Amino acid sequence: MMDDTAIGGPARGFPATRWSPIVRARSEDPEERARALESIIAAYWKPVYKYIRARWGKSNEDAKDLTQEFFARLIEKDFLEHYDPEKARLRTFFRTCVDGVVGNQDRAARRLKRGGDAPHLSLDFETAESELARVGLPAPGCTESMEEFFEKEWMRSLFSLAVESLRQECEARGKTVHLRLFERYDLDDGDVRQTYSDLAREFGLSTSEVTNYLAFARREFRRISLEKLCEATSSEEEFRREARSLFGVDPE
Repeated sequence: MMDDTAIGGPARGFPATRWSPIVRARSEDPEERARALESIIAAYWKPVYKYIRARWGKSNEDAKDLTQEFFARLIEKDFLEHYDPEKARLRTFFRTCVDGVVGNQDRAARRLKRGGDAPHLSLDFETAESELARVGLPAPGCTESMEEFFEKEWMRSLFSLAVESLRQECEARGKTVHLRLFERYDLDDGDVRQTYSDLAREFGLSTSEVTNYLAFARREFRRISLEKLCEATSSEEEFRREARSLFGVDPE
């Protein structure tokens, strides 16, 4: 479960205004462009893969190929050159482009067979498929739209990236207990929710220490999540709109 206090709270800690990842992905500087594309792909490849599986009913292997095809075109700047942030959110634009790639599957398949210089990304499709098996594909007649499915998986991807970054940060700073408490209290999907007193006894801490450790982990998780969000949105306006929607807070 994800406790509301882990991602809500005061509107402090928003990332400073920075260049849009779209602007950076169009940069003439190869390193700047590569960093921007890496951030975008990290946030979007799982939602794209799962969407292809769900929306188009593609097999595991076909969805892998089509996901690679989509991001190969993205890296080649074919898609991003035509993106206008004023017309659509970045995730909406990507979903529409995915539909275009899959809708022209025969042409995409021919391109994949040609190979050539098209980049091949190292993506952990096995993990994505395992996640999809746990949550399941939308059932026929399900009221959830494919747009909602893509949005939900995009949010899941962002939060997963944030949790992994938090884990690395806590381990580097010697705060693994902070992380374990956060995982147990805010991320655990168990039916029985432990109290702060329960955690204090289990970890050999005082209740006030549990409170302080969780406050630290939540603050860092919120900061990291907002940084990941900033890297996955196309403009300052979109970032702020998504932050209000996802975190229920307003930038100062």
